[in-house]
Amino acid sequence: MTPIRVFIVDDSAVVRRVLSTMLSSDPEITVVGLAGNGIQAMERLPEARADLVTLDIEMPGMDGLETLVEIRKLYPKLPVIMFSTLTERGATATLDALARGASDYLTKPSGETLEHAQERLREDLLRKIKSLCAARPVLPIRATSPGAIQSLPRLPRLLAGEQAPRVDLVAIGSSTGGPNALTALLSEIPRDFPVPIVVVQHMPPLFTRLFAERLNGLGRLKVQEGRDGERLLPGHLWIAPGDRHMTVSRRGSEFVLGLNQDAAENSCRPAVDVLFRSVALSHKANVLALVLTGMGADGTRGCASIHEAGGQVIVQDEESSVVWGMPGSVVAAQLADGIYPLNRVAAEIVRRVSARRTLAKASHA
Repeated sequence: MTPIRVFIVDDSAVVRRVLSTMLSSDPEITVVGLAGNGIQAMERLPEARADLVTLDIEMPGMDGLETLVEIRKLYPKLPVIMFSTLTERGATATLDALARGASDYLTKPSGETLEHAQERLREDLLRKIKSLCAARPVLPIRATSPGAIQSLPRLPRLLAGEQAPRVDLVAIGSSTGGPNALTALLSEIPRDFPVPIVVVQHMPPLFTRLFAERLNGLGRLKVQEGRDGERLLPGHLWIAPGDRHMTVSRRGSEFVLGLNQDAAENSCRPAVDVLFRSVALSHKANVLALVLTGMGADGTRGCASIHEAGGQVIVQDEESSVVWGMPGSVVAAQLADGIYPLNRVAAEIVRRVSARRTLAKASHA
């Protein structure tokens, strides 16, 4: 197999050396170039023929954001992983980078031993590089073009002529590529959306708060980080805080959020599986789950719980996903009711949520 060609951009010679040694230790990866700033990167990239770039955000002169913009002009599809600090400034810059076309990001280690930090960084970086550069899997069911929509019949749950259950909650899971996908999705959800939305986006603490604030700034739904004991309301969206699992439970006639720091699942906290299992228990068949772009398989077991409870599951298609790991895993498990390109997901959510409500209004007219 041809090794993945990685180009490293960082103003620190020590970081460049550490990353180069770290990546070169894997036989599936070769480092094809180093640059200490954005200007050098743009000069050397054409000859490097890189498959992926790691790019430090904070650099003197042409910083990472400016460099990313220039890379995207010449290489619109080249995977770029940003390196940032776990600070408010670093988180803000990272969200800016994702909005400008970065594929993914990693936060630089802090508050841990050097050995543990380097091992965690190595594991995370290798996983992201291989996922972003992997050939797309050939699965038996997939959308064939960006405009294609597939309705996927599975084990029959409804009798002939019977309507799908009413949707009282939308639950969403996403990871790599999720911030942009969620931004695009939310910009098309109407302001008078009649049910609550709960979201797990794989992000560290601080990042989730800042991301929620950005989504809230779109002026559509009311968006905020989840808070323990908060009551769910229509037209509101809650994002699970970084390093906290988020759940939904019933309290009398109300539904409330819960937060915990139980063990990570799928190496994630928050985990989509945790949220999805909880909504299957709290809302039974009255849940619409959506799995967006992301690496790994987080959400598949939770989708199985929703499916068993009678709820509906839809996923983003392969063509519009940055990584089709999470949605592809749901499809492979035959748990998806439909596959939709990102530009059709919002309309499908609105259609499914509105269907039974329209019927109910008509019957009472």
